[in-house]
Amino acid sequence: METPDVGIPRPLAERMTMAEQYEYLRTRVVRRRTLVSAGAVAGGLLTGCSAPTGSSDARPAAAVAKVPGSAVRPFGRHLAFGPDPRTGMRVSWQVPFAVRRPYLRVGLRPDELGHRVEAEVRELHTPGVRGVRPALEQYYVHAALDGLTPGTTYYYGVGHDGWDPAAPAHRPAVASFRTAPARPERFVFTAFGDQGVGRAADAGDHLVLRQKPAFHLHAGDICYADVSGTGHTTDGYDPAFWDLFLRQNEPVARSVPWMVTTGNHDMEAWYSPDGYGGQLARFSLPGNGFDPHGTPGAYTFTYGNVGFVALDANDVSYEIPVNRGNSGGRQTAWLDRTLGRLRAADGVDFVVVFFHHCAYSTSQHASDGGVRAQWLPLFAKHQVDLVINGHNHVYERTDAIRDGRVGRAVPVGGATDPTRDGIVYVTAGGGGRDLYAFPSGVKDSYEGHLTRHEAVETFHWTEGKDRAPETAEWSRVRYTGFSLLAVEARTGTSPRLAVSALAQDGRRIDHFEVRRGG
Repeated sequence: METPDVGIPRPLAERMTMAEQYEYLRTRVVRRRTLVSAGAVAGGLLTGCSAPTGSSDARPAAAVAKVPGSAVRPFGRHLAFGPDPRTGMRVSWQVPFAVRRPYLRVGLRPDELGHRVEAEVRELHTPGVRGVRPALEQYYVHAALDGLTPGTTYYYGVGHDGWDPAAPAHRPAVASFRTAPARPERFVFTAFGDQGVGRAADAGDHLVLRQKPAFHLHAGDICYADVSGTGHTTDGYDPAFWDLFLRQNEPVARSVPWMVTTGNHDMEAWYSPDGYGGQLARFSLPGNGFDPHGTPGAYTFTYGNVGFVALDANDVSYEIPVNRGNSGGRQTAWLDRTLGRLRAADGVDFVVVFFHHCAYSTSQHASDGGVRAQWLPLFAKHQVDLVINGHNHVYERTDAIRDGRVGRAVPVGGATDPTRDGIVYVTAGGGGRDLYAFPSGVKDSYEGHLTRHEAVETFHWTEGKDRAPETAEWSRVRYTGFSLLAVEARTGTSPRLAVSALAQDGRRIDHFEVRRGG
């Protein structure tokens, strides 16, 4: 069958919001097609959508290859917490072909997977583009485990008709996870953004594992299947990169919950008006945000004495505005309520917020004025303890910032109190994608390579998508190599967050502590 050309000219696409592009394409159809089967994945939003002009259903349903279940090997296992990390876990994986009756087996021993849980298949169809890519069917499978015992190690295997994870031949693939303890005295979590696929990304995964974290925070730009990151259908896009990504991450994500949020490269315009149909198909996240069916990157969970809030910064970004205002202000209102609830919760000492676009950074993308305008007043109101971003492919850490200025200098090895000093913002964008630089003449400044602290000339994005010059007195630590954040949370009579940044070879390049009311 001949495939037509792509339907939206680039100049037109770049002036349209993602929803406008989607409607434009929807009305110029080749034939009716549901882009994501199982409409429950997106609360019915995607059901009955049409393939855009420029696409070809090169593999109509009747022509999909039928493969025996015994020949279909699951891959790409990845975990995420349910709403309560003490009692709930979500297990997800991929299969290369359609399967019948997928399920998960779980138990307290690797050789006794006695409990069976039915799983849900989410099929993701990507239309083909002539001369660019063929149509592709991808199958993601998800199982929900609830009612688990806190602080317990569980073993699990995934399967379907013809593939039994409890069979001796498949037993080496059995993996494990541990639920959150009811009251942990200490725990470690790791974080980075901007990962992608490749040697550096894989090395970052191994560094995560060496920290033995309870979970990992991913600040967006997960896979880079969309290489342009503007949220347009004209972006270069190869959905098969997700297969590579999930294979790459499986050795860590099968046992460490991988808590992702949404970056600009995660807006994949082929699937839904907001570009999140792909993320909804591939990941099962807590789903307790303001819009659980349509905004998967916004949710909250509490682990031990720390409350975590994930946000979708595409909704407020001035720099990349294709999805700006997508929530109609509902995400910001939800953020205010959620931060207030966490601050009032018994046993929560600290609140950590993570999202993609930077509130404070001096590297290539600099700082997003939309993030500052919408969310920083709420962070100050509720005295957030730590903010983690990606987007800029570097490590950069601020002093404590209060009312837009340095509230307290926090050198390497220093400490800060958010109730008095303000908030430290960390850009942890060295997860594996090609690295950026700092402004011309600005040197790295980190542990073992300290230079005299001086102001950095940079800019921030305005609502008109202009670059407003800015002198940054707040840029304290900078590092242009691959890296990650490792945070140890402690409870007891003197609770604290001990924050470290690690280069990919394991060297510590930064560390500081957050203590409240000290």
